[in-house]
Order: sequence, then C-alpha cells, then structure tokens
Amino acid sequence: MIPPSLLRVFAKGGVISPADLLRTMDASSAAGNRFVMFSSRQDILFPVDESGAPAAEEILHQGGLDFFRTSREALSDPEQPRNIVSSYASVNVMDTTWWLKEAVYQQTLANFEGQPRLKVNIVDPVQSLVPLFGGHVHFIASREEHHWHLYLREGDLSEKIERWPGLIHGDDLARVAREIEARLRSVPGTPLSRLIEDLKHDLVGIESEAAEDDLRLPNPLFPYYEGLNPMLNNQYWLGLYWRNNRFDIDFLRAACHLCQDTKVGRISLTPWKSFIIKGIRAEDRLRWEKLMGAFGINMRHSSLELNWHIPALDNHLLELKNDLVRQLTFEDISTHGLTFTVKSADPMLLFTSVVIEREAREMAGAPRYAIRHAREFNPNLGEYLPYATGLGREELPARLIELSKQYSSQLDPEGAARLTSPDGAGSAQIDSNQQCGDCLTIYDSDYGDQVSGIPPGVRFDELPDDYACPICAAGKERFSVLARA
Repeated sequence: MIPPSLLRVFAKGGVISPADLLRTMDASSAAGNRFVMFSSRQDILFPVDESGAPAAEEILHQGGLDFFRTSREALSDPEQPRNIVSSYASVNVMDTTWWLKEAVYQQTLANFEGQPRLKVNIVDPVQSLVPLFGGHVHFIASREEHHWHLYLREGDLSEKIERWPGLIHGDDLARVAREIEARLRSVPGTPLSRLIEDLKHDLVGIESEAAEDDLRLPNPLFPYYEGLNPMLNNQYWLGLYWRNNRFDIDFLRAACHLCQDTKVGRISLTPWKSFIIKGIRAEDRLRWEKLMGAFGINMRHSSLELNWHIPALDNHLLELKNDLVRQLTFEDISTHGLTFTVKSADPMLLFTSVVIEREAREMAGAPRYAIRHAREFNPNLGEYLPYATGLGREELPARLIELSKQYSSQLDPEGAARLTSPDGAGSAQIDSNQQCGDCLTIYDSDYGDQVSGIPPGVRFDELPDDYACPICAAGKERFSVLARA
C-alpha cells in the first residue's frame, strides 16, 4: 500500500554532508522506515503517515534542512519546490570541463536561496553521468572559464528548447534563474523567444558575453559508476547502487560515520538512484572494504542494471525493470551506450535514450506497453520517436534486443549529430577524439586533461608517450579513435 505522503529532503546540486544525511536517516527512522530513496532530481525521499510525519519534520527542521511534504501523485505538480540538479558528482570521477571543479559548483550553488519551482540544472557537457536537458532552465558550462550557456525548455513536457544567445557568468546564474521563474509564473505560457528578448533588455547588470562557438557535446556514453575506483593523489571514489532504490538506513548510518571518521566532507547523489563518495584516502580503503563486507554490499552489479530511470514507489514498474534486466542478461545482450526509462501512461520529463511506457489500455486484462527512443538514441536531442505499441510484457525483451542492435548499427563514426534550436539560435555538436578501451574515458582535445596537467588544445597524438588514462591508468595504446566532428 502506498503511503499518503512523502517527505522530500533537498540536497542542493546533489551534494549533502554526512551530518545532514545522518539527520535525514533519523527523520526517516522516526517515521517508521528502515530505508530512504533517492530521486532523479538528486534529492531524498521517504514515506510518512499522519502519525510519523510530525516527528520526522521536527528532526529535519532542527537540523536546518530544506524539505517538503508531498505525495507520489503530486511529485509532478508545477507549484512544488524543486531540487537543483548539478553534475558535481562527476568531478574527479570522469572527464570534466577543465575549469569546473568542486569549489566552483559549491560557490555557484550557494548563490541560490531556497528551492525554485522550475527545474534548474547546472551541468558540465563533457561528463555523461548527469543528463544535460532534464529540466526547464539548463546552465551548461562553456569552454570559457566561469561562463555558462543557457538553454530553456518551453514547458514540462515540451521537446522545444531555445538558447540564450550569449554566455552568462557563474555569479549571475541564481539571479537569472529567479528572474526567469518570476516572469513565467506571472505570465504562464510566455513564449520562450519573447521571454529571451525581454530578458536581454531588462536584466541590467548581468554579464552576457557573446559565445565564440556553439556548445559541443561528447557522445552520451553512459559510465559505469559503481564500486571502489582510483582517483589521483592516492585517493579513491566509491559508487553504490541499490536495485530496489531502498537504501538501508543502518548501512547509510555506518557509511556516514565512516565518512566523518576519515575526513570525507561530502556525499554526492546521482540522478540514477545511487550515490558517490569521493576522496577516500588509500590508508582508509581497507576500512571501507570491511564496511561493505560487514553489510554484504554488492559493489558490482552488471552495467545493464545501472542505466534505468524508474518512478519512485511504483512496484509494478520496478518489477518490470528487474524482469527485463534478467532476461536481457540471460540473452547476453549488450546495451552499452543506452539508457532506459520505464514509466506509466502519466506524463513525465524524459532524459534517457529508450522509453518503455505502460499504456492506459489493457488487452484481455493484461497491460500493454509502447517503446520509444530518442532521435539518434541521443537524449540530449530531446525528441522521441515511436518504435512499437500495443506490446505484451512477454514481447518487450525481443523488441529491446532489436532496438539495441539498431542503435549499434546506426552509430555515426564521424560523430556528426547536432542539436539545433528551432529558430537557429544555436546548436550543439557531438565531438570527441580518443576513448580508453578499459574504462571508456574520453580524451577530448578541446578540453585537454586537467587531472594530468594537459591544457585544452593538445591533440591526442601530441600527448607524451607515458600519458595514462586519469581514471584507470591505462596507457595510450589502450585508447582508440571514437569520433571527431
């Protein structure tokens, strides 16, 4: 039975301290739970009823945490506050824009007061863990230090995205987002083109530089983000995932206490019902491994399991996802590069390459399903094409196998896919140079490799002979050409 209410605890930008996560665990326990859940907008959810809600809310209030009481049915209500999504979790885990470090995210997020009603995303276009266009207001890092592109979505379910013609300084993101929200809420339905023109004239004091070139995006290769993995400076990062999205409170408490004991100050939530702990010192690695073993934590789910978006507290769709994963694993099918959403007929914002949707109709009392996929299988393009409708549950695995083969056959070796706004205001172009064959890290000469001290503009063939992958330390010989626009 689905509880009448959910408490949503906001972790701005998907970043939370161990102390605040411990308070959240205490609140969920006070509501009678043994778990919490993570949402696609990088906040924390847990169910409450009328008897447990007051105690949980008091704990959160005393801890100074931002939270909101809602229901599963009201999660898409446009009047509800929204967590700000960021790609903070990707720093030091995969390739990132050279200037976009954790301190930059922290300062940028600190400028936002409270929680917006619009879905605001602050995202690095080089990483591939956090979707770029999963909201309404998208600040996307440019190659110019501390400057951002701005892309706006027409509405909650619209595929129309328009671009601000210039670049906005990071110090101004919060003000621009507040102004956009105020105007859209005061005059609902304002066309984006009109909104952009008004903002250009009225935002006095906002630094907006002309963009020297279009936004260029890497191929949206979904990373493997689980397990204990090396960083530089003799440190590690740990990625953890629960297939049922019910994270055990006892384990999370123990992990938070270990973070505090080992001087790890922040925990990163992802949009994929998982979290990442960065900055684990080499001398503390054994303590983390013992913790995993003591709780029987599986740190190596198949990559097929990690790339699914499921609505919170929908047991039917979770069961369907698990069944599909089992069948595709049994068939030994590769879905590398694809991400999936399993959803009901209710509308929702999409940010994956393949969508499996339960239709409103049934046949002989059994549910039917439809499959759609993003154009060119790239969710950054924002357009979804029908693939099959009226499917029975037993037909889904075969059709998904067909679709994965179609995806592989259409891969563009020249990487020439583009995202262009309807009015031609700007475009984004896929571009990359070489990819590590061991961990799939991409070296892009436009960005260089700040971790290894390689500045932007250095071609792969100009790298020193002893260059190694910054993530897995594989040598140059393990890289191969991926694409070049």
